[in-house]
Amino acid sequence: MLDFDMNAYLRLNPMDMIIVCISTLLIVWFAKHFFWDKVLSYLDARQAAIQADIDAGIKERNEGAAYKQEYEEKLAQAKDEAHALMECAKANADREKRDILHTAHKEADALKEKTRKELAREKEAARAEMKDAIVEVAFAAAQQIVHKELDESAHKQFVDEFIAQAGEETWQA
Repeated sequence: MLDFDMNAYLRLNPMDMIIVCISTLLIVWFAKHFFWDKVLSYLDARQAAIQADIDAGIKERNEGAAYKQEYEEKLAQAKDEAHALMECAKANADREKRDILHTAHKEADALKEKTRKELAREKEAARAEMKDAIVEVAFAAAQQIVHKELDESAHKQFVDEFIAQAGEETWQA
């Protein structure tokens, strides 16, 4: 078997170990005495900065939630206003439609009335012309039947009186 000496391989010397331990303790004491407060204050400052960032993030998240809620409320309000405007516009359009239809009916009725009156005037004018034509025909017929000469104004007066006595219903269509 092999002859293996661990101490020779690692070269551990108890005196070296004691010196290393003492030097380590001195380094730790030196670091604690001169740098430990600075290291702790740096770590505390870093922890405070991280906590401030976390608090700011929470605050901003809460503000964002509040803004979101406010936005949703304004959006709902805008939808309600838009709906109200649409309803108002619809009501105005319906009212305007009714007004236009009412005006159109009035104008149509006025046009009918005007046309009716115009037709009545034309009917009366046609009746008057018919009377005159009948008077002339009657006058000509009376002249030929009687064979005597009467003056034209007496004949017209005689026929007009005859027509007046006969009444208006005779001439109405």
